[in-house]
Amino acid sequence: MPDKPAQCQFVAALDSIVGKWKPIILYHLLQGKPLRFNELRRLLPGITQRMLTLHLRELEEEELVTRVIYPQIPPKVEYSITEYGMSLSPILETLHQWGAAHVERMQFKQKNNEQTETD
Repeated sequence: MPDKPAQCQFVAALDSIVGKWKPIILYHLLQGKPLRFNELRRLLPGITQRMLTLHLRELEEEELVTRVIYPQIPPKVEYSITEYGMSLSPILETLHQWGAAHVERMQFKQKNNEQTETD
């Protein structure tokens, strides 16, 4: 057992959701509608197929996302948020709000710095 259990809990939580794309994947799946792989890919411009596959597998391993394979030709695979994954909704919403406020703050700071330099 680690000497710092609180730190360990933070690390465990962040490992589950941190990554360039994981929060955005979760955000889209939290909208409630199951999404196919290519639908997710279109919603995430710039993500590679490999990275999307990797993040989806990790989220599935953490039981935050579920993958359903339909036995048809061509194969159909859908991803959706699990009930357990839904528990992240308030956390991600709070992070989103904080992020928006932080971006606004940094833009204000940059604008003030630019204005100070021209004075």
